[in-house]
Amino acid sequence: MSVAVRESARGFGTLLRDLAEQIVLLARSEVALTKLELGNLARGIGVGAICVALGVVFVMLGGLALLAGLVLLVGDQWLPADRYWLAALIMLVITGAIAAWFAQRGATHLSPSRLAPMDTVSTLKEDSEWLKQRLTSGETSR
Repeated sequence: MSVAVRESARGFGTLLRDLAEQIVLLARSEVALTKLELGNLARGIGVGAICVALGVVFVMLGGLALLAGLVLLVGDQWLPADRYWLAALIMLVITGAIAAWFAQRGATHLSPSRLAPMDTVSTLKEDSEWLKQRLTSGETSR
């Protein structure tokens, strides 16, 4: 009977060791999979950022070409004596006004008062008041 107990105990110990080894192997595999996925994710983010940046560059080049075309059109068709410098100055004033409007609007959206998480701040204040009330009411001393 003692031999049977030793064999079952030995088998149980072997099972526990195998279980521990499999858990370690599983954890290592999960870490390797996570590293692989994060690497692929970072690579995808990099490619996406490059594509967006190139798109922005080409949009800007197209916008500059459009402005140059408008300068030529205004200077040739609408202003007397081919005054391209005046057409360029008109385009500068128009684009400057648009840029100033966007800058002002962006500054408004980025002001600290609009960036604060108002709901979270409000909730934290309520939680603080609730905690103060609980601590001073004597309910915690029971």
